[in-house]
Amino acid sequence: MIILDGGLGRQLAAMGAPFRQPEWSAAALIEGPHFVRAAHDAFIAAGADVISTNSYAVVPYHIGEETYTERADELLTIAAREAREAASAAARHVRVAASVPPMFGSYLPGAFDSSRGRQMMKQFRRQLAPVADIFCGETLGSIAEVTAFLDVFGDVAAELWVSVTLEDADVDPENPRLRSGEPLLDLLHYVERHRYDALLFNCSQPEVMADAIRLARSTLDRFARQHGKAEPLIGVYANAFPLMDEDYQGSNTSVHKLRADITPENYTRYAREWAALGADIIGGCCGISPDHIAHLATTLRGDDG
Repeated sequence: MIILDGGLGRQLAAMGAPFRQPEWSAAALIEGPHFVRAAHDAFIAAGADVISTNSYAVVPYHIGEETYTERADELLTIAAREAREAASAAARHVRVAASVPPMFGSYLPGAFDSSRGRQMMKQFRRQLAPVADIFCGETLGSIAEVTAFLDVFGDVAAELWVSVTLEDADVDPENPRLRSGEPLLDLLHYVERHRYDALLFNCSQPEVMADAIRLARSTLDRFARQHGKAEPLIGVYANAFPLMDEDYQGSNTSVHKLRADITPENYTRYAREWAALGADIIGGCCGISPDHIAHLATTLRGDDG
């Protein structure tokens, strides 16, 4: 079992780091990089085997066009440095996942601009490649976003992880869907034709993850048998958000409240179910703290013997 870290943005806020909208977690890169290092250290101490660079908000949607143009390379380099130094200082082997976010805002697949998105992803590749053990496209909400990510990163030497976000509401258990409304099954058929090392589900409610894991595990394992390939890794890192309102306009419009019921103990109950269904990689997204990661790491590694 590979244990991921949790939600960097909320952890930075909890630690008293610079944190506000619209800059979100990028504010700490700009004004207090030492907080970023401390957040990485906290997740490593909790048991994370993989930490993600704090690059999720280094996009114009969060930091604005002017700051992105003038400082994106610098901020991505800082994010890379803080993650690599934290991983290198760990007493055990910890890998760095270079976080490649949705380029035009979370949960807004309709805003994706393929041409510009690819240009921005190439910038992430250049600046994060020196530290990346893994490139992870996170919170991708449509097949178009996944296509761009795989086009730009398909030949990297690092591992390649594709992580998509799922619809939270009105879910058909037999037919999970991406935020775009596209069936997950369509994505599974798409990625089968491309190079990738792991498929993950992130930044959706814990309740919808089991159906996605079940479908992905059975479908991708069948593809692997048909083509004589190794079975791909499947991962999950859910958030602690309530359902989004139907009129949701993007993460810059409000700071989402967190669900009180997603305690470390309750989150671990979900994690045990995901592991039983075949998840190889488990961590947390927004609102999942080092305490959550510590509890699930201890439990899952105990289950692993």
